[in-house]
Amino acid sequence: MSREPDYQDVAISIGKLLTIEQCPTEWQRCDLYLFRDDVVVFYVGQSHNAFDRVWAHLYGGFKGRSVVGRFVLCNWPRSMRFVVELMHSQSARFDPVGNDLDAAERYLIEQLSPCFNEALNSRPTPLPGRYSPPSAKGRRPKSIKRMMHDAARACQLEDNRKQWT
Repeated sequence: MSREPDYQDVAISIGKLLTIEQCPTEWQRCDLYLFRDDVVVFYVGQSHNAFDRVWAHLYGGFKGRSVVGRFVLCNWPRSMRFVVELMHSQSARFDPVGNDLDAAERYLIEQLSPCFNEALNSRPTPLPGRYSPPSAKGRRPKSIKRMMHDAARACQLEDNRKQWT
């Protein structure tokens, strides 16, 4: 049986992701995603187009329809440095679960114990105290456009800083 070459996973900061409105062609087959920082995984999910689903979470945070989207808002601008990983259920990494999308999501949740996944997660990681919970009151961006603007400025500053070092 011949197998397609292994798929490449994508890891990108939320700040950088907010500067990309159209899903790049090579990311369109990613069907698993997670939100994390350097230590803790916050959420794992699946969708036929993971990039679009991540954006739906970010939009959903404003309407209270996404816990992880709300969490990103409540921790803005710090959350700009959170990382989103996009993965393929068909990659060799998920061979042990038969490359089945549901099984691959379950596998990630069992392995990573994300903070906000309640289903399939017998031991969710407690949210670190350095972060505000999704229910926190306080100042946050008023719109996704504001977040995109902030992210574009931060990315430009970072690029300028890299040029001078």
